[in-house]
Amino acid sequence: MRDILISENIAGAAVDDLCARFDVLRLPELWKDAESLSRYASDARVLFVRNQTRVTGQVLRAANGLIAVARAGAGLDNIDVNAAKEAGVIVTYAPDQNSISVAEYTIAVMLALVHRITEAAVDGKAGGWNRHQFVGHEVYCKTIGIIGAGKIGYLTAVRAQSFGMRIVACDPQLSPDNVYLAQLNAELVELDELLARSDFVSCHVPATPQTIGLMNRHRFSKMKRTAFLINTSRGEVIDEADLLEALKSGQIAGAALDVRVSEPPQRGGLELLPNVILTPHIAAFTREAQDRVTRAVCDDIELILEGKPPKNPALSLNGTSRLQLRS
Repeated sequence: MRDILISENIAGAAVDDLCARFDVLRLPELWKDAESLSRYASDARVLFVRNQTRVTGQVLRAANGLIAVARAGAGLDNIDVNAAKEAGVIVTYAPDQNSISVAEYTIAVMLALVHRITEAAVDGKAGGWNRHQFVGHEVYCKTIGIIGAGKIGYLTAVRAQSFGMRIVACDPQLSPDNVYLAQLNAELVELDELLARSDFVSCHVPATPQTIGLMNRHRFSKMKRTAFLINTSRGEVIDEADLLEALKSGQIAGAALDVRVSEPPQRGGLELLPNVILTPHIAAFTREAQDRVTRAVCDDIELILEGKPPKNPALSLNGTSRLQLRS
């Protein structure tokens, strides 16, 4: 039985160190074939994935020798965590290591939207010099609404504050006297109030039954017509058809999406709008963040294979884990 199966394109010095120490099979295209994934996973102790591999209950049940799933990233929506818990499979991940990069990306696209940088750059590269067509706005004294004030949301708010922005946040997991929000003079408000007050709405929530389709026609109607939407969380949080309608009708001023409902997406109406920035899920893809992510996850894989508990478990197992049975 192999020690580690890597089912996506995950690379770096930390991965090379794993390969030097353990029996590792790297199949970067394996995530595309669920049947082959189950077959290969049945002969591995640790399955190492990023965000494209669907680690379903079927995969976990088929892989009787699997003791852990390691996710190179913060989100867990591609892993059936409940099925892993039932099977006694440890799930480990990198909850904070890419947070700074995503926060920086959020600020970058916010500035690009409001200063119309992308539109002006396209015009300039086409030989234009139509500076009066691209008059923008400052973010100073504007309000940013943070939906989901976890680590990334908080770091985004810190950076926005340095631009002299006002901060409002919506997060049912936080109390109004949260000390981190207090440091930012941020107000914790209900979602409808956040939408009504914000000049920028930035989403930082996981894809759950409560957040899928959260930003829809009803919610867009509550936003300022001059407001911009930014999503670096999960594509499913936004109803893309409703967003397209809101943008075309002028209900909101623009949007920046780093994540889509389907990845890669089919080309559609959003791609044709000049007031929309679309990027291929790159917010966390900086060299520094990816080095931190892979190092943290690889360190946990080493610990698990040595029979030790990981530093970043995604869940606590009740009862006996497969690791305990095999150690």
